[in-house]
Amino acid sequence: MGSIDKYIFRTTLASFALVLVSLTGVIWITQALRGIDLMTSQGQTILTFLGITSLVIPALVLIISPIALMIAISHTLNKLATDSEIIVMNAAGFSPFRLFYPFFYATCVVAALVAFIAAYLAPDGMRRIKQWDAEITADVLTNILQPGRFAQLDKNLTIRIRERLPGGILAGIFIDDRRDPNERVSIVAEHGEVVKNENGSFLVLKDGNLQRFEAGKRDPALVAFGRYGFDMSKFGNQGHDVTLGIRERYLWELFSPSEDDPVYKQIPGQFRSALHDSLLAPIYPFAFAVLTFAFLGAPRTTRQSRNFSIGGSIIAVFGLRMAGFACSVMAVKSQGPVLVQYAMVLGGIGIGLWMIIGGIVVEPPAGLMEAINKSNARIARLFGRPATA
Repeated sequence: MGSIDKYIFRTTLASFALVLVSLTGVIWITQALRGIDLMTSQGQTILTFLGITSLVIPALVLIISPIALMIAISHTLNKLATDSEIIVMNAAGFSPFRLFYPFFYATCVVAALVAFIAAYLAPDGMRRIKQWDAEITADVLTNILQPGRFAQLDKNLTIRIRERLPGGILAGIFIDDRRDPNERVSIVAEHGEVVKNENGSFLVLKDGNLQRFEAGKRDPALVAFGRYGFDMSKFGNQGHDVTLGIRERYLWELFSPSEDDPVYKQIPGQFRSALHDSLLAPIYPFAFAVLTFAFLGAPRTTRQSRNFSIGGSIIAVFGLRMAGFACSVMAVKSQGPVLVQYAMVLGGIGIGLWMIIGGIVVEPPAGLMEAINKSNARIARLFGRPATA
């Protein structure tokens, strides 16, 4: 790789990283704000909130990476064209196809990143989110117990909490336990918190009193306590099984799903669609890179407008991706859309390479430019200004 190639390669990857981080950060924040109730209503810490929401980042990067690459290539080509570097390189003997080399190398790096994320990292993140969410929602103290409500956890066992405080602290706890037919226990405590260890889950109550009504006795036994542990292991999430969906499956699991998998038996079409989405994910960056370069990589003078080419590249890239999404949805029902999706992506790459090798310059049709000039002239006359010749 020559010095020019290294310069273009570094510039493209630097632009790609900047765009990727910016877009991912913005979208991640909008997604994370939807789960803010994880802290407020379920008493989770900010570390738990950030940990769960950050696991969705690989899935976002998977979708954003090809778009970020397109923007990076467009920026690099526009920078080279503005400084007349493309014209100089073309005059020095660099053909458009030769100029595409460093962009191809940068695309290979992006494609490798996307392939790793699609095959392992994104499914692993979604799997961890589901497992983590199951642990939270399966916990009775975060799922069933709601402030101000009486919750019957078991037959003859009722618990009520007044409110949740920051840090997972519960305030105003009342427990009515009548599971033992020989006695009835009523507990009132000012505060409490959940403690989990190797022995199980416990609701540790603080600053309260316990009343025990034993059968055959007239007066209850009253005990004041500073700290009391109430066993909640029976109602915790021990042994909770998590059913993995399509997005939580690794690439090799999509390749050869078990015949006994209940999810596969129910929706085999979604397995097929997800598998081909994962296989096509590292190919889309090549299609985006080739099409973007085909529209913007041809040598032009600074007097030639690039707006039409930029608009054409955007329409081509986004049209290809939207058509891919549509085929992915239809692939759930039949195999045909899968073949169409491969044909579109490979066809886009083929057309783009043909344009690059042929040195085709994408310019607006003469009829369109004439119509635009006439429209500008009418607008100028409408405002009483002479039209520019």
